[in-house]
Amino acid sequence: MTAFRDHDGTGSASAGGEAGAASCPFPVVVEVRGVTDPARFSRLPDALAALLGSLRALPLSTDQQDYFTELFGPSAVQKIGHRLATFGEVRTLAFVGLTPHLVRLYLAEY
Repeated sequence: MTAFRDHDGTGSASAGGEAGAASCPFPVVVEVRGVTDPARFSRLPDALAALLGSLRALPLSTDQQDYFTELFGPSAVQKIGHRLATFGEVRTLAFVGLTPHLVRLYLAEY
């Protein structure tokens, strides 16, 4: 397994700007089960960027890559933040060949 790099949110990378960050002002954890270890991020845009980077490194189909780019891309920060605030987590599956891997974002306190 590989690990996401730790990130405290102080870097310059911002996938959604301040408006997107305001929709999720709490730390989140991201993981791709069986591929990455869970990693905590203080900023949702940083978490989504790291998650997309890990998913892009997997041998996924073009359809899956497009799906994840739409689901977790920079324009989705507010939507994902709202879902996290409402439900506490966002889940989906990534299929590497026929093997499913749970892709999960959840509030750090859960």
